[in-house]
Amino acid sequence: MPDELPISKNGRDAMDVALEAARAAGAILRDRFHSEHEVHFKGRSDIVTDVDLAAEKTILDLLIGEFPEFSVLAEESKPVDGDSPYKWVVDPLDGTRNYAHGIPHFCTIIALAKDDHIVAGLTYDPVREEMFTAIEGQGAFLNGTQIHASETPELSRSLLCCDLGYVDEKAGFALDLIRSLWPGMYSVRFMGSSGLGLAYAAAGRVDLYFHHSLMPWDLAAGLVLAQEAGAKVVDRQGKEGALFTPSVIVSSPLLVEEFLKTTDGHPWRTVG
Repeated sequence: MPDELPISKNGRDAMDVALEAARAAGAILRDRFHSEHEVHFKGRSDIVTDVDLAAEKTILDLLIGEFPEFSVLAEESKPVDGDSPYKWVVDPLDGTRNYAHGIPHFCTIIALAKDDHIVAGLTYDPVREEMFTAIEGQGAFLNGTQIHASETPELSRSLLCCDLGYVDEKAGFALDLIRSLWPGMYSVRFMGSSGLGLAYAAAGRVDLYFHHSLMPWDLAAGLVLAQEAGAKVVDRQGKEGALFTPSVIVSSPLLVEEFLKTTDGHPWRTVG
């Protein structure tokens, strides 16, 4: 049986605190979505806005205030090493490029790890007010209704979903991979938010999601969402996915195995 989630210094359940933090950040993202954003480039196409920073501060103030002994791994802040085996993993705004271009497809991610194993997580889409949540051993939910991964039986009938990320060579291999599969699939979608891609795979909205270059805060909540929704999570080599796994393939066990078999030897799977 998984451990009970920790209780804060004020007697609050960790998931309740995470939910409050996500909704508070989501309110900031919604309120400032149509305003001007101060954008800084971390790389050629990797950006951060002033809204990312404001949302992250709101989240961390709440999480650290309730659990001051926990470590923190957040996208826009320096890591915090605490005295507890627990660690918050936070992405205040996943899909920043969508956000900065006025595309209403982005989310906030908050997850809780114990010894780097994710035990609970949420992905919150503040535009649609969709809250994807999962606690290890208790199922995965969307706004309180249980969700399940796709039951599509074969790749040729599947809606595939992926993102290109910031590593140009691997993004090119991903495009080559899609071309090599076509027309052996139903269709393909590029999300612009790996957090929502993983959540949609957990909810069965897409049949399979894959990505070659993720950071821990991108996939933290998706790991437990997928697991609790009955999906399988592996990396490009077919090994079990984890918090510090940079690549990910998420779908039902049946589709993951067919995807791995069909793409065996492809550069997207083998290079780098």
